[in-house]
Amino acid sequence: MPEPGKKPVSQPPTGLSASAFSKKPRSTEVAAGSPAVFEAETERAGVKVRWQREGSDIAASDKYCLVAEGRRHTLTVQDVGPADQGCYAVIAGSSKVKFDLKVIEAEKAEHQPAPAQAPAEAPAREGVSQGKSQRPLLTGSSSAAPHGPAPGGPGAPEDPIGLFVMRPQDGEVTVGGSITFSARVAGASLLKPPTVKWFKGKWVDLSSKVGQHLQLHDSYDRASKVYLFELHITDAQASSAGGYRCEVSTKDKFDSCNFNLTVHEAIGPGDLDLRSAFRRTSLAGGGRRTSDSHEDTGTLDFSSLLKKRDPKLEAPAEEDVWEILRQAPPSEYERIAFQHGVTDLRGMLRRLKGMKRDERKSTAFQKKLQPAYQVSKGHKIRLTVELADPDAEVKWLKNGQEIQMSGRYIFESVGTKRTLTISQCSLADDAAYQCVVGGEKCSTELFVKEPPVLITRALEDQLVMVGQRVEFECEVSEEGAQVKWLKDGVELTREETFKYRFKKDGQRHHLIINEATLEDAGHYALRTSGGQALAELIVQEKKLEVYQSIADLAVGAKDQAVFKCEVSDENVRGMWLKNGKELVPDSRIKVSHIGRVHKLTIDDVTPEDEADYSFVPEGFACNLSAKLHFMEVKIDFVPRQEPPKIHLDCPGRTPDTIVVVAGNKLRLDVPISGDPAPTVIWQKTITQGKKAPAQPAPDAPEDAGASDEWVFDKKLLCETEGRVHVETTKDRSIFTVEGAEKEDEGVYTVTVKNPVGEDQVNLTVKVIDVPDAPAAPKISNVGEDSCTVQWEPPAYDGGQPVLGYILERKKKKSYRWMRLNFDLLRELSHEARRMIEGVAYEMRVYAVNAVGMSRPSPASQPFMPIGPPGEPTHLAVEDVSDTTVSLKWRPPERVGAGGLDGYSVEYCQEGCSEWVAALQGLTERTAMLVKDLPTRARLLFRVRAHNVAGPGAPVTTKEPVTVQEILQRPRLQLPRHLRQTIQKKVGEPVNLLIPFQGKPRPQVTWTKEGQPLAGEEVSIRNSPTDTILFIRAAHRMHSGTYQVTVRIENMEDKATLVLQIVDKPSPPQDIRVIEAWGFNVALEWKPPQDDGNTEIWGYTVQKADKKTMEWFTVLEHYRRTHCVVSELIIGNGYYFRVFSHNMVGPSDRAATTKEPVFIPRPGITYEPPKYKALDFSEAPSFTHPLTNRSVIAGYNTVLCCAVRGSPKPKISWFKNGLNLGEDARFRMFSKQGVLTLEIRKPCPFDGGVYVCRATNLQGEAQCECRLEVRVPQ
Repeated sequence: MPEPGKKPVSQPPTGLSASAFSKKPRSTEVAAGSPAVFEAETERAGVKVRWQREGSDIAASDKYCLVAEGRRHTLTVQDVGPADQGCYAVIAGSSKVKFDLKVIEAEKAEHQPAPAQAPAEAPAREGVSQGKSQRPLLTGSSSAAPHGPAPGGPGAPEDPIGLFVMRPQDGEVTVGGSITFSARVAGASLLKPPTVKWFKGKWVDLSSKVGQHLQLHDSYDRASKVYLFELHITDAQASSAGGYRCEVSTKDKFDSCNFNLTVHEAIGPGDLDLRSAFRRTSLAGGGRRTSDSHEDTGTLDFSSLLKKRDPKLEAPAEEDVWEILRQAPPSEYERIAFQHGVTDLRGMLRRLKGMKRDERKSTAFQKKLQPAYQVSKGHKIRLTVELADPDAEVKWLKNGQEIQMSGRYIFESVGTKRTLTISQCSLADDAAYQCVVGGEKCSTELFVKEPPVLITRALEDQLVMVGQRVEFECEVSEEGAQVKWLKDGVELTREETFKYRFKKDGQRHHLIINEATLEDAGHYALRTSGGQALAELIVQEKKLEVYQSIADLAVGAKDQAVFKCEVSDENVRGMWLKNGKELVPDSRIKVSHIGRVHKLTIDDVTPEDEADYSFVPEGFACNLSAKLHFMEVKIDFVPRQEPPKIHLDCPGRTPDTIVVVAGNKLRLDVPISGDPAPTVIWQKTITQGKKAPAQPAPDAPEDAGASDEWVFDKKLLCETEGRVHVETTKDRSIFTVEGAEKEDEGVYTVTVKNPVGEDQVNLTVKVIDVPDAPAAPKISNVGEDSCTVQWEPPAYDGGQPVLGYILERKKKKSYRWMRLNFDLLRELSHEARRMIEGVAYEMRVYAVNAVGMSRPSPASQPFMPIGPPGEPTHLAVEDVSDTTVSLKWRPPERVGAGGLDGYSVEYCQEGCSEWVAALQGLTERTAMLVKDLPTRARLLFRVRAHNVAGPGAPVTTKEPVTVQEILQRPRLQLPRHLRQTIQKKVGEPVNLLIPFQGKPRPQVTWTKEGQPLAGEEVSIRNSPTDTILFIRAAHRMHSGTYQVTVRIENMEDKATLVLQIVDKPSPPQDIRVIEAWGFNVALEWKPPQDDGNTEIWGYTVQKADKKTMEWFTVLEHYRRTHCVVSELIIGNGYYFRVFSHNMVGPSDRAATTKEPVFIPRPGITYEPPKYKALDFSEAPSFTHPLTNRSVIAGYNTVLCCAVRGSPKPKISWFKNGLNLGEDARFRMFSKQGVLTLEIRKPCPFDGGVYVCRATNLQGEAQCECRLEVRVPQ
């Protein structure tokens, strides 16, 4: 709003108020194939200019030609085509001008006149009138992206040594605008995400400054495998300018990049004032502009009109720089020095220290707020100021908004102190606070420190198949904490194809992937403010395992045939085929699917059912086949007397082998015939002796030498004996065993008898099962992320050969096992990889045969993958003598989880390959003296680091070392603090250490004042590299000049030290009272006789009242030997004493006056004033009389009036002339002159005239009313 009486200044169009261009490019039309030229002129030379097309920077190439000559800048587009048509822009600082390029065909160009060229020096207002050729100035944001091609594209810079693919570039921004710096890091060769830190200046870590105006972002591009890190600054201020640094580090690499940010001042359209352009204001607080409410504050400076001169001719005045530094806080020194070209920072700090800082004393505050406060989340903080005026009004502001009192914000006022208390601090309280008193204010910043969120239960590795559901679970220490989920170092968000689902349940956090794909495999991490948990997800191709395949069946007529198989996935569907054609279920053929078991049942088998049957799982290239054999019952017609017969396909002497899986039902269905009906006897042959699974049956022909190894015994099987059931009908006998076991294996004999004869058949039953669990595996060859697992075959293979093994591992503290292979392992060892170093693991193994998978083996002994350490660094030779070599080195950069057990040192002759150990065992120190070496030998030395994993790579000296001592001139290295006078107090120890050099070991000599040192109190200790002068308790006599000399043959070096032993001074001498007048006493004394061997710093004067003899200090650090003590009390007597002070302290005793000094008391009589007594008594009077009432019977009624009087009158109530004082139905109250009569549940009898009478010594008053009690109808 303009000032009253002043005409508002007209505002120029947007884009010209702060334009950096004196000549701007214009939109043009160019014929196809011709070049297009655009010219721009800046206000001053040296301005960085960028050209853009469709918002993207243009770099110099064959297509685009960029020329910059002083203030003139040209863009030439060669061979213009339709693709070049569009919107272009030129940017200088915070000014941006847009223009269009239109391409026309060559034929049309011949008939169309060329646009007239505007004069080069056209005024700015004429350029505005062109309308479309101008664009408004953009001051909102800026970008610090480089001008070159995008990373990964043609021409992208490659850094074969560093980590950066694209480094942050210098940037410019207007005050209040935004800017983003980007850094790209190649991640193709990185196992883990790199660590990136942003700094301002040399040491300010920007991660601690993240907030509303500064954010850090990172992302990962899986296609290009490039990490993108961004630093985003919003609402830039002048203090944001300066040098920045980006550091990126990985496990074994480090890289950094420096860049600068320039912040330009901007004049807003609403704040334009001609005088403000020339007004010089002071900068304080890191470049922030300070001003009050007056517009005319500041002096007018027309030097800005000279800005168009060559900047090389202008140099800022030195006084201005020091004035800015003197007013600025120390945190801004480096930025100001960088802007003004000050390179000697130490000299600058020394000069500033010597300058007297002119600080304006506050008139409103005695004590201001501290610059910053820090409080932990959930705690209480108190912000306190002290005011000069105890009655002043105070306002508290938070981020510029006034704070209102509430449950969390409490204002306190005690005397001159004003306190703001914030209870239960949260992150929302992290802000800038101000205390405003009148026109003055003091500011501070409150930083709320959030306690780190710790991980109480880590993530667990998972192995799943494609399409399965994955759920990671992690537990943290704080409920509702903010966490980040990352995959391979890249943060996961809900917006990514909605694949990831995040769930919070108290302190537990879940990451859910509903259907896993191969691309989901990787390392997943949950990151909190106090650490992170890491787990690996392995996604395997979906494979189907067959736990039980279908087997061939031999079934008789009218029987039931059942084909059954079991697969690994219970959700897999399948199709049954008969001779390659799909089998359609009907009333006789049934197909069932229960869990992992698929079953085909055929009732009443007929000869047409004999065929090949197959089960084909849906979605898998797998086929399970079996054959159904139809057994024909051959029954010949015989007379009535028919001998019994067993009808099998092969009823010979050789027993048929029937294979059954353990746990399944064993059913032996034998057709029989005979008349009369035969008796069936089932027997099992029990063998003793050498067990051989392939031996012949007992009634088979005997082989030579085999009959002596077998002893047979037959056990009769009853019809119902435990799991055994025998069912016999006229034409068949069925033998069933429920849940076959290993003990059921053997030769079963079926015997049929009747009076005519008998028949007998042997059936061999073999029970197969899963193998026994192998023994616990053994771990060997443990490396950094791998190990070798070995195991033995199971003791029992289940009757089937072992097809392979399955290996699993888990972390020691976890309960979840993760499978390492899906293809069976044929060998008895396997090299396991992809383990995390420093984490304890356990292994177990399964054996697999045709029946299925065994139980798991016991877990192996826990082991921890540990790799050997890296090579030591900075190996150097420190000293050499005729027989020894002193070596030193630094620990390796990579130590690993195994730590360091020590170092081994070896040496060998030059040209020889045999290394000799310099010591037996290992040394934990990083330095060593190798002794007993041959003189003049040329030796190479190497050092290895060792841990539990073994020795690491060695580091070897670059050149051979000649074992020969070198003569070195003696030299004293006197420390800087010993080159000045050394002051010590009496009784303190003196320990002067002076290093020296020289070979061979020099001779050291100490003298004092030219005489050799004598006495037991001074001791000298010498070593090969230094000498020490030691005095246990210093005395004044030890003061003097000491000289130390080091000598080697005829060469020597000397150094002189001055030692000053100081003590407390003696008290002053001859203190006396010179004069006493009024309330004052003049004292005088002489300096002390002994100053303690140092300068007297001053005196302390004290006084004591003769009555109490309590001493009070009057003057401190007083330099003169006379003073005046004032403000004494009249009529009292005083003693005075004086202490002397030096650098050690005050004297032990004081000089005291011998006689007291009395202050005379003049005679003054006090007459108290006389006051006249006042009479405040008053007769009673009713200020509010009673009023007539009409009430309903049965409801409590109250009569009220008010009376005044002094002394307090006595109150009496009457009804129809009768005193109501003793009636319980009436209650009378009197409070502060208000009189109340309560009538409880009145009846018509209670109606009448009520009187209230008030009486005191001054008189009497009364008032009355009529009460009517009505009975409700």
